[in-house]
Amino acid sequence: MSEDKNLRDDLNDMLEGAKDEVKKAAGRASKKAGEFAEEAKEAFKGAKGSTGGFADEAKESAKDFANDARDAFNNASGENKKILIGILSIVLGWLGVHKFILGYNTEGIILLVLGLLGFFTCGLTSAISGIIGLIEGIIYLTKTDEEFYNTYQVGKKPWF
Repeated sequence: MSEDKNLRDDLNDMLEGAKDEVKKAAGRASKKAGEFAEEAKEAFKGAKGSTGGFADEAKESAKDFANDARDAFNNASGENKKILIGILSIVLGWLGVHKFILGYNTEGIILLVLGLLGFFTCGLTSAISGIIGLIEGIIYLTKTDEEFYNTYQVGKKPWF
């Protein structure tokens, strides 16, 4: 029995020693976790500040681009508007974008409605408005700058 008691005491001592070591390891792990949490908070604060600056830069760049584009369009000569409107008419004519740029809002709405009705007419009305846009784009690009300016910007001829 005394051997069993000695063995039991030894095992209890070992168990107590293991418990102490586990508590020490848990304390060290907790301390490291706290340090990592602090580092993560600092990194997050730095990242948050960086993204705020990036967002402000992006907004400023977008505003500058929009202003430059507006100025370029408003200051464009007859030729530049002719090329812009001709290309838009060929590419996006089915939506009537070129009509809106020229200031023909009623005609632009007609082409837009025809283009969007294509979702319900299996593309038939979209094809019609696309053909109109293609024809108008070709006509715009084949006119001289002076003819284009006099006909569509001064004379306000809405179709073909």
